[in-house]
Parts: sequence; C-alpha cells; structure tokens
Amino acid sequence: MVKRTAKLFNLEGEPVGKVDLPPVFGTPFRPDVIKRAVLAIQSRRFQPQGRDPMAGKRTTAESRGTGFGIARIPRKKGSSGRAAFAPGTVGGRAGHPPTSEKKIVKRIPRKEKRLALRSAIAATASKERVTSRGHSIEDVLEIPLIVTDDLEELKKTKEVEATLARLGALSDIYRVRESRKIRAGKGKRRGRKMKQAVGPLLVVSGNKGIVEAAGNITGIDVVVVNDLNAELLAPGTHPGRFTIWTNSAIGKLAALYGGGEEA
Repeated sequence: MVKRTAKLFNLEGEPVGKVDLPPVFGTPFRPDVIKRAVLAIQSRRFQPQGRDPMAGKRTTAESRGTGFGIARIPRKKGSSGRAAFAPGTVGGRAGHPPTSEKKIVKRIPRKEKRLALRSAIAATASKERVTSRGHSIEDVLEIPLIVTDDLEELKKTKEVEATLARLGALSDIYRVRESRKIRAGKGKRRGRKMKQAVGPLLVVSGNKGIVEAAGNITGIDVVVVNDLNAELLAPGTHPGRFTIWTNSAIGKLAALYGGGEEA
C-alpha cells in the first residue's frame, strides 16, 4: 500500500512540514454502509409515541341491526344517529394506530459500524466528495487540512476566526451564515425555528479551550478524535464533510482505527 502524505500548516497558514496519513484514509468509499450507520445513530433520538388503547372506544355506540334501511355501523344512542366506534367510518376510531411498544431503534453489526466510520473518515480526504457535498473550499489550502496542535489551545472566538481565515476556511462559515432561514411548517413552533447548513468539523486530540472558543461560530462542530462517529462525519447520511484535523488527532487515528482496508 502506497503511503499518502499531507502538508502540515501552522496557525498562520504556512506549511511547516509533512504528515503521513494513517491507513484508515485508504478505506473504500461505502456510502450505503455510512447511511445505515447514521440512521442507526439517529434512531436512538426518536421519541416513542402511541395512542391510548381506549381512544375512540369510550362511547355508547351500538349497531341497530338490519331492517331500518341504514348501514349496520355502530351509532351513538339518542336522536343524532351519529356513527362511532367502528374504524373507517366518519367519527369512528383509528384503525391500527401507532403503539408505543414498536421497536424504533435500528441496529447494525459492529463490524459494519466500524467500516462506516472508517469510510466516512476516508471521505473527508477527497476534495471531490467534500465539494459535491456543498462545502465552499475554493480558498482552503489543502484537503485534508491538518493544522499544528496550537489550534487546540486557542481560547477566544476571534482567534479561531482569524485562524480559519488564514487557512482559507472562513468562506464555508459565511456559506452557513447565509443559509440560515426560518423553517417551513409546524417545526418552527416546536423548538427548531431556524434551519441552516452544516459547516466545518474540527477534530482535536483533547480540549484545551478550543471547544469553548469555537462554540459561538455558526456551523462549526468540535469533537475529540476518540468521540468521532459516522453522523458527525456524514451529517444527513451525506459523507464528505469538510474536516480540519490537528496533528495529534491524526496521530491517534492509526492507534484507534488501525488499518483501513476492509471490503
């Protein structure tokens, strides 16, 4: 297997060396497996919901039988003659309504989950896939973008923004800001009024202040390399997220995910 290398940049956007990419970046592209893994993660956030087993059954309705020239559906007692109880009738109960006992959590094999994560990591190193996902990376110095560990020690938002500008990643932040809009539909009344695109992902080896510093920048997510998952690398099941790695995070990838050649 041919070793791949990438340039290492400092906070000023200047190349200061080269980094050998771990074998995980050579994992075959498997969008089908990535999609299954992301849906499995999302399914754990679904809220079980069902109907009251007695819904629509608390009524005096009974069928009047035959001989009256009317349908034999259950009707409320009294002068109204209103239909009730029977599913499929106007005013009747629901037929086969949702139940809270339904299994809504999706599961996938452990090896498939690992393959999805490795494949999603490899997709972040493909400029073609990052571009096709919609990220604005015309000014980015290189894909994959690897920065010195000084990035992890930034403690102010303006310092992070200045660094992103030097690295050419600020245009993707502007893209996210311009994409913010009010959601169509009832979701705007349910705690998710705004809708926006997904921006860069910063992968670090540890939190030395960068999580708080980048927390106020719209669209950016910061994650420790040990906590990576398929959804962070492929939001909405679409692989190829623009990812910025620190040198230490790249160093940990080989130990965490080993070789990347899996069918």
